[in-house]
Amino acid sequence: MRIGFVGLGVMGEPMCRNLVAASDDPVVVHDLRADPVERMVADGAVAAPSVADVVEQSDLVLLSLPGGAQLEQVMSGPDGVLATLERVGAARIGPARVADRAGAERAGVDARRIVDHTTAPFSLTRDLAARCRALGVGYCDAPIARTRQAAIDGTLSIMVGGTAEDFEAITPVLRHMATDITHCGGPGAGQITKLLNNMMLFQNVRAVAEAHAIATGLDDQHGADLGLDLDTVFGVIADASGGSFALRNHGFKSVLADNYPMQAFSTEYAMKDLSYALELAAEVGVDAVGAETVAELLEATKNAGHTDEYFPVLRRML
Repeated sequence: MRIGFVGLGVMGEPMCRNLVAASDDPVVVHDLRADPVERMVADGAVAAPSVADVVEQSDLVLLSLPGGAQLEQVMSGPDGVLATLERVGAARIGPARVADRAGAERAGVDARRIVDHTTAPFSLTRDLAARCRALGVGYCDAPIARTRQAAIDGTLSIMVGGTAEDFEAITPVLRHMATDITHCGGPGAGQITKLLNNMMLFQNVRAVAEAHAIATGLDDQHGADLGLDLDTVFGVIADASGGSFALRNHGFKSVLADNYPMQAFSTEYAMKDLSYALELAAEVGVDAVGAETVAELLEATKNAGHTDEYFPVLRRML
């Protein structure tokens, strides 16, 4: 299988590196920036000058992009994935081209597949899946969860939306990057799962930040009479009913440490993902007050100049 990878950002680069290390075949890569491409070539990948070149050379193309706008451009642009697929066909047999999935199956070769790791709007995902299907090309939305360190370690969680056939075909490749790979349903189901996951995470992080603000304020007010050890307080909570992934990771590593690095999931990215979740809520008529409150806090965080910092920096607004 020939594999292509487009988008070598904070998560995409370590994901692709694990793929290159595990793959028996060359992995063709493309990014608008030269530096990550050069690093991947040093690790054994093959550089491609454009998205179209990646598609032409690959049976399976993985995308890891910042958001819906970039995904739409890469997929629907004049030299993007869909235009290239229309030109080269759904599958190739040596120099000959097969125009559709049925023809590929008759010839005994798999049709091309697109796997999108981008967190993107549900409506866009459904549209792209339908357009690929019309070309005889498989499309899976496969957004990721967990931290950048998990991307480096190959221990991501990947939530997949697509047909059972496509899920089965792509799972061996995803296992090079993730330990938890779940088929959530048809096209779009992966995005729904990811967006709801992030919506809940952001609210949990706000809860951790509010608890920290209260504990800090009480400690400042009462001083030596109280003598709170915040590590102890939150350590107890982590082992009690208030414990969560958000507390163990975002709480201890960022909120308590007051550490918000740039090369992480930024305030801007959190705002983007939450806006997609709120679109889903509006579509089904749910008044998602908790999510809307976090959106307002993230907006204030951005306006205070923390756009590119790790999003738990919202603590400083409290």
